[in-house]
Amino acid sequence: MRKVSVFGATGSIGQNTLDLIARAPDDYDVVALTGGRNIAQLAKDAVALKADLAVTAHEDLLDDLRAALAGTGVEAAAGQGALTEAAARPADWVMSAIVGAAGLAPGLTALEQGATLALANKESLVTAGPLLMGTAKAHDATVLPVDSEHSAIFQGLVGEDMAAVERIIITASGGAFRDWPMEKLASATLEQASSHPNWDMGQRITIDSASMFNKALEVIETKEFFGVRPNQIEVVVHPESMIHALVGFNDGALMAHVGAPDMRHAIGYALHWPERRPLPVERLDLTKVGQFTFRAPDPERYPALRLAQEVMQTGGMMGAIFNGAKERALDAFIAGRIGFLDMARVVEAVMTKMSSDTGLIRAGFTLDNVSKADHLARVTADELMSGT
Repeated sequence: MRKVSVFGATGSIGQNTLDLIARAPDDYDVVALTGGRNIAQLAKDAVALKADLAVTAHEDLLDDLRAALAGTGVEAAAGQGALTEAAARPADWVMSAIVGAAGLAPGLTALEQGATLALANKESLVTAGPLLMGTAKAHDATVLPVDSEHSAIFQGLVGEDMAAVERIIITASGGAFRDWPMEKLASATLEQASSHPNWDMGQRITIDSASMFNKALEVIETKEFFGVRPNQIEVVVHPESMIHALVGFNDGALMAHVGAPDMRHAIGYALHWPERRPLPVERLDLTKVGQFTFRAPDPERYPALRLAQEVMQTGGMMGAIFNGAKERALDAFIAGRIGFLDMARVVEAVMTKMSSDTGLIRAGFTLDNVSKADHLARVTADELMSGT
């Protein structure tokens, strides 16, 4: 029986992970589940899966969690320290699905225990790729990608020589506004940006998809995880969302991963790796699909992709700066303080302002340095937005 923990259990990735675990309860011993403010869901899942521990990231909700778990035998805890303690508990496999930079520290702690880390937290690689991968190597741990695109790339490389890889193509749905006239984007509302045409995801990721910041993060992830050059990574808009990524080789061949838009593909692959087991996902009927379409992303519509290239060229702490500024700009858009197009402007302004601090940019990859860069980016973003 494998010991497993799920960080970010109440989000869309976490819920899909628990769905797969619940289908084979005799195969898994659930060590810890963590979540945010959805205490009812967290407690329900912890009891159903007989978890040892349930943790909410919010200390003010500890009493609520304790009350929900009273008499169940499931231990309750809260706060960032509790998340780290949960990650330190022995587990064979850990899902990292906490959204945002907050997912980095628990992921590093899990790797330090030698666990297999199923990584759905994009920000860990974007902000601290060398630190994360270096920690895995130092502790003989394994990192498996759970983003659909990176899982597709990973699968396309099985048995292949990285020296033969010429390019990597990651696909993007284009998000909610892919067919909107450019002049309408400035007036896009929160509700409109929160509706994805293909995927069922959380609000923040859905908005990031509409702005293509989600894909920008994935471009940086691709460089950090697979060790390829920035100019080897391409993005194409693929509205059907059925081809998740393609790997191009030096003989001109392209290896594509094709499947229905269901995150249980990538989650299940990571959960069962190195085996491939049956999954409860749709089997495509290509005669009904009919055709796949592709187009180049419009740089004016999606400036986040250009900013991702700048992050990779600069390196160092610029990934943490980019992500911290992006998260604060997203917060402001959700709160109605800035418009949809303003998010990219804020991020670019923060990157420009902080690029002169070479001491910070070139600081070594430690958790403290990454946290400092993240914090300063958020402060700078708030200052810039308060002045506009």
